[in-house]
Amino acid sequence: MKAIVVGPDRGIVDALESEGVEVISIEGVASGERLEDAGVADADLLVITDAAEATAIPVAREQNADLKTVAYTPDSMPEFVKGVLDLAVDPALLGPETVAEELVEPDS
Repeated sequence: MKAIVVGPDRGIVDALESEGVEVISIEGVASGERLEDAGVADADLLVITDAAEATAIPVAREQNADLKTVAYTPDSMPEFVKGVLDLAVDPALLGPETVAEELVEPDS
């Protein structure tokens, strides 16, 4: 499984790697070009940890319609993203290890 994490780590990178996931991190603006360079076309998962980078979700979905998208941030996601977001989790409610375990399970 391959994941792209956009934004500050929040512990999710190590948690995903502990589950055997190959993780590529993008800090700063996650433009279409940066997502493409990170391999979004063959990624399984996109995790946004900063609501300011929410535009990365529809941009990534244009390149990979099967991509599972997750917001792991305490901030609310903008309305325009909610229709293409698979899961939103507040880090204050679930730790990164629990989220990673759930994302990697075969039927998750």
